[in-house]
Amino acid sequence: MQAKQMREMSGDELTQKRRELAEEIFHLRLRRSTSRLENSMKLRQTKRDLARVETVLREKALRSREG
Repeated sequence: MQAKQMREMSGDELTQKRRELAEEIFHLRLRRSTSRLENSMKLRQTKRDLARVETVLREKALRSREG
């Protein structure tokens, strides 16, 4: 998901997305540890998506604080 798309989402939607991505990362790490993860790039991509969500949430928080 692109940051542009995330900026259009509400704060509640972003918080829900953050929770979903964190849970998915947990499951991917579990699969990796049991050698059942077929696509190792999926974990990397999910971690990057989580970082994007957290960045957009931080931007929204700073924007609301300023104005």
